[in-house]
Amino acid sequence: MAEGQPIEAQHQQSDGHQQENNPTRPEPTETHGTSTLDPVFSCLTTKELQQNLKEMKQRNRGIKLLFEINSTRIIEDSLTKYVLYQIVIMRSGSYDSQRVAIERRYSDFFRFHQQLLEKFGEELEEVHFPRKLLSGNFNPEVIAERRLGLQDYLGKIYAVRCVRYSRHFPEFFTGQEQRRAHDLLRAGQFKPATEQLQATLTLLEKVAPWQSATLLVPTLCALAVGHRDLEELGEAFSAAHRALPAVRRYGLRRYRAPLLELLVDVGYQLHRPVAQLQEELRLFRDSERGRVSSASLKEVVVQEFT
Repeated sequence: MAEGQPIEAQHQQSDGHQQENNPTRPEPTETHGTSTLDPVFSCLTTKELQQNLKEMKQRNRGIKLLFEINSTRIIEDSLTKYVLYQIVIMRSGSYDSQRVAIERRYSDFFRFHQQLLEKFGEELEEVHFPRKLLSGNFNPEVIAERRLGLQDYLGKIYAVRCVRYSRHFPEFFTGQEQRRAHDLLRAGQFKPATEQLQATLTLLEKVAPWQSATLLVPTLCALAVGHRDLEELGEAFSAAHRALPAVRRYGLRRYRAPLLELLVDVGYQLHRPVAQLQEELRLFRDSERGRVSSASLKEVVVQEFT
């Protein structure tokens, strides 16, 4: 059984290039064995739950992203010199109170484009990418022209459905931030790490709401670890609890036992009911028959994005 696919549909495949990532659909929070419904939905009638899921689908269907590159800056040190392009990402169709911005070099765009060409060359035949220059890269007119060209490029590739649903799309927008946050975690700098992880989570939710919920699991688990080490137990429990439905549904074994252990430990300190979580952990360990790693969630998290 492959890790990362729905337990109840391991062998189903998506059409075309969407095999790489499952489109997001509302994730059922009913769990296996003795687990319970998510508290958010546990008190809802079937009719109310169906209405909530219908509204969620309608919201996601209307989401479109806009990309603006309004500013640039030149970075120069003793070894290198390059231009950073600030990409502002926003949702269209409604007021977006959470506009987010990242910075990328031309070389980051170029590497991204090469990855897409290898996978989706035929679909990108009509997409123009600003060409490389041997000289004049720091000329203000060249920078301005390239800024507009890269902005247009992002809009064009976003319009290609198979690109939107590929793993390369969210990786371009969040990969550097993920690695930076995990470096901070490994260095024991938990406050800046959790701030970076929260910003990364916002980015992921913005650029890939239609992709599989597994995409958020590493970030949520890292947030749970960071908040726990900062003794922010409520935030740690919330992040871990949010990750758990996808971990269950998609059979992410390496996360399940350590995530449940953290929830039981933190939940106990918060005086939350944890008996069902404890039973789920026991049943999972029994079902795995010694194959469950004894690693803590922190030990699992720090091995990510190295």
